[in-house]
Amino acid sequence: MPVKRRLKYKRIMLKLSGEVLQGEKDGGIDFDVLDNLCQEVASVQKLGVEIAIVIGGGNFWRYRDFKASGIDRVHSDYMGMMGTIMNSLAMRNAFKKFKIDARPMSSFAMPVVVEAYLRDRAVSYLEKGKIVVCAGGTGNPFFTTDTAAALRALELECDIVLKATKVDYVYDKDPVKHKDAKLFKKMTYHQVLDLGLGVMDLSAISLCGDNKMPIAVFNLNKKGNIAKVVKGADVGTIIS
Repeated sequence: MPVKRRLKYKRIMLKLSGEVLQGEKDGGIDFDVLDNLCQEVASVQKLGVEIAIVIGGGNFWRYRDFKASGIDRVHSDYMGMMGTIMNSLAMRNAFKKFKIDARPMSSFAMPVVVEAYLRDRAVSYLEKGKIVVCAGGTGNPFFTTDTAAALRALELECDIVLKATKVDYVYDKDPVKHKDAKLFKKMTYHQVLDLGLGVMDLSAISLCGDNKMPIAVFNLNKKGNIAKVVKGADVGTIIS
């Protein structure tokens, strides 16, 4: 593992939506997008950063997108959890191209294909320079992968949660639809909750707030932003 230098955050939780992996496709995985993402994450790890990732499954299945199917919420959420496991396996193989050992670990039991998430083992992997890809959400229906990211970040004693988005900052309303949208470079957890902003699931914001876990919201589409955040550069919005 490289010596950690000039880093503000040395162990991070990177929260990625499943939609990030589909690129411009209607669903599934765009493998060029996946490779580019893993290459950037690999470059950040070489700085000496210990990296855990929580991946969503919305590129395959998400309850709110398939309500009309008639599938009940519990089983629909389980299907979404399986989508996160597919994404974690794809990420593991993409990281191999850059000689990075990534370990998918799932809180949703599928022992034939992915090992179970065990906190102490995950910490050991991080300390040995492996990337831990947390799949399966929290393992329970009715909880988002945002909440899973907050929970795992706390369990794994991360320094910060990095919430990857398509915009540069947190805004008080959609900047694409509203030219007068106000951006925030710094916010408190209470501000996010009071304004009801959708940057992360509000349960995740509350969990981070209760435990003083900072959150960085930044634009993943701008190359090098992850590295800038871990170095403490003025990028995106910090919620603390």
